[in-house]
Amino acid sequence: MKRLIAGIGLVLLAMTTTACGTVTGAAVGAGAGAAVGAGTGYGAGKGALIGTGVGAAAGAIYDLSH
Repeated sequence: MKRLIAGIGLVLLAMTTTACGTVTGAAVGAGAGAAVGAGTGYGAGKGALIGTGVGAAAGAIYDLSH
């Protein structure tokens, strides 16, 4: 049982480290989207939502390509 739990832990750790670009991209995208949305009058909330999606997609593509 301990080996199974250790294996699951290693898989979760690997998934977390490989998803780092996705999470970072989402965070950067949310911040940039909020700033652009607020600056253009579109709304910071809507800009953050769009930026999060675009940033997460870009981060995932980066993770897959490297």
